[in-house]
Amino acid sequence: MIKVAICGAAGRMGSLVAQNVLQEEDMNLVAAFDIKDIGRSVGDVRISDVKRIHDVLSETKPDILVDFTVASGAVENAKAAAEHGVNLVIGTTGFTKEQHKEMCTAIDKKISAVISPNFAVGVNVFWKMIGDAAKYLSDADVEIVEAHHKRKKDAPSGTAKKAAEILRTSLGREVSVHSIRSGDIVGDHLVLFAGDGERLEIKHQAHSRQAFASGAIKAIRWVASAKKGKGVFSMNDVLGM
Repeated sequence: MIKVAICGAAGRMGSLVAQNVLQEEDMNLVAAFDIKDIGRSVGDVRISDVKRIHDVLSETKPDILVDFTVASGAVENAKAAAEHGVNLVIGTTGFTKEQHKEMCTAIDKKISAVISPNFAVGVNVFWKMIGDAAKYLSDADVEIVEAHHKRKKDAPSGTAKKAAEILRTSLGREVSVHSIRSGDIVGDHLVLFAGDGERLEIKHQAHSRQAFASGAIKAIRWVASAKKGKGVFSMNDVLGM
């Protein structure tokens, strides 16, 4: 049985991942953290104040800590997990380079962590497809367009930043990202390759957050196994791509 703890358990993604964990026969939700809704029940677990994360991790001894919070909080939560020997699945986005380095330094050689700006399997295939396309369309004009709900705090999205990084590496130049924040859009990502007389569009649309939660469940199972070394991994590793 995989013992799971969740940071951000009162949020949109954290609560959805928690509900998925509760439905899995090989998983057990043992702890939940947030800065709001303290004491509210999630299954048989009550949400604890994240300020008590060290005490609760010591008491419940989870195998995996899942984090869907904010960048500054995720860094501290990752440090706590590393200190207690708890492997990580992190879907938080919006890290600065300094925050990401600080988090990875805390993880390195202590625990295993899957960190991804997007856990949807389709998005990870999308990243691979745009990288492959860029090899053959290096002369094209390339643009990224991403759209999310109006309450999303970071822009561009972590998914779009990852796409830009992949394209920059392949094309050897910067690629523009256009961000839209409107309504209740779950997540749309489009890469446009426009050439003379033709264009190619590669697009991923998330119809519900369940796509992200299902991928997070895959990552939990993968990082819970004992067949890998310590350090930071991606969904490419989880999916064997």
